[in-house]
Amino acid sequence: MLRQSTQLFLFLFAIIGFAVITPLSEAQAQRPSGPPKRSITKVTGDVYRYQNNFHFGMLVETKDSIVVTDPINTSMVKWLRGEIKKRFNKPVSHAIYSHSHGDHNTGGEEWGKDVEVVAHEKLRAEVLSGKARTGYPTQVFKDELIFRLGGKTFELKYLGIGHGTDLIAMVVRPENVAFVVDAVSPGRLPFRNFRGVDIDGLIEQIKVVESLKFKIMLPGHGKLGSKKDAIDARIYMQKLRARVLAGLKAGKSTKELVKTVTMDEYKGWGAYKPFRPLNVQGMAAWLQK
Repeated sequence: MLRQSTQLFLFLFAIIGFAVITPLSEAQAQRPSGPPKRSITKVTGDVYRYQNNFHFGMLVETKDSIVVTDPINTSMVKWLRGEIKKRFNKPVSHAIYSHSHGDHNTGGEEWGKDVEVVAHEKLRAEVLSGKARTGYPTQVFKDELIFRLGGKTFELKYLGIGHGTDLIAMVVRPENVAFVVDAVSPGRLPFRNFRGVDIDGLIEQIKVVESLKFKIMLPGHGKLGSKKDAIDARIYMQKLRARVLAGLKAGKSTKELVKTVTMDEYKGWGAYKPFRPLNVQGMAAWLQK
């Protein structure tokens, strides 16, 4: 009896310990308790922003239909469908995916077969492999795609490999609003330790965003921004890279770098306290690969 009790205790201790040390994904880390915070707010002209807790998407009203972007999750699509019917009473004609990561793009199949799904060509393989649990793209492109619908022009641009392999940005005209997900979050440090990110590729992705012509940035996380936020994000990444690299060349350990690479000029940015040390650790790991 004593041996069985001891074995049970050790088994439970192992499970609890595993739960404590297992790292959370971005979606898990940002999942609040209670019902989700959801809204649709006007940005400018016929461009709207929809929210599901810490994730955002773009909604565009055209003459005859509605264009949406990332589904976020299945229940969000169901909620959006109801809200769109109440507010606009127009069908959803297109769903444009920013990329394949599950915290932004799960449940897109909920829109149904009548919706044209547009994405980068690499996203199809993610759906077919089961890595992306969303609707299969019916229209794909390699570098850029421009189409016009109901008085609006949609300009889609592939950002290259960095934060994922299938990330795109989109500019809607005449409103000149850019939908930019994960490559830039205005006024906020990058998420944690860049897990799974090609950091040098990410810097190049931000440069592509900078090359686009737009006035307002509608990001997948955080507040609205402008092109200046893309420039600021790229400069932050370049400074972080240079400072961590200099420390490594000087023989400093990652633990020492966390203490010395303080990035003080960014103390006013969101998530500075929790993410700054993790950014340093992630950059050090990347540079030592």
